[in-house]
Amino acid sequence: MTELMHVSGGPTKPEIIAVALSKLDLVDNCRFFDIGCGTGAVSIEASKRVRDISICAIDAREQAIDVTKKNFEAFKITNAQVFSGESSEILEKQDVGSIDCAFIGGTKNISRVLEVLAEKKAKSIVVNAVRIETVVNVINKMKELDLFDEVLHLIVSRGVPITGETMFKPENPVYVVVGRSGKN
Repeated sequence: MTELMHVSGGPTKPEIIAVALSKLDLVDNCRFFDIGCGTGAVSIEASKRVRDISICAIDAREQAIDVTKKNFEAFKITNAQVFSGESSEILEKQDVGSIDCAFIGGTKNISRVLEVLAEKKAKSIVVNAVRIETVVNVINKMKELDLFDEVLHLIVSRGVPITGETMFKPENPVYVVVGRSGKN
């Protein structure tokens, strides 16, 4: 089995990826954007769920871009473009085409990224966040852009051994904020 290479701040846990991707409503032949792609784990899992997906992975950190490229190669992801730089600028200035679904795992300029995604009429957007301030900002911006659909608070706990028995050890909670265009 191929092992995913890591980078600080990632990868997103598989259980969280499963929920996030279910909220994106991925379909065959979609254009999927992984913004703040980190290790590329979300893109890799998305490529397993639908046929002929077109992936655009973006991260401002060179280390993340290097790891994503290596992970894409290891997992035989050939239908992807990888961009290094600030997400909103890439979305605005590069010829990235249409956007069906966008997963945002991290970005410094999230308000502007959401504005650009709204301008490009992204059909569904999922933002994962661990800081409550980010969640509030994203919800407010999505409401302003008439995108907000729902927010989830997820906590995954893993069983670990303790004195011959098992206890659950929680991992950091994650907030999943979902936006959809054309809701009304």
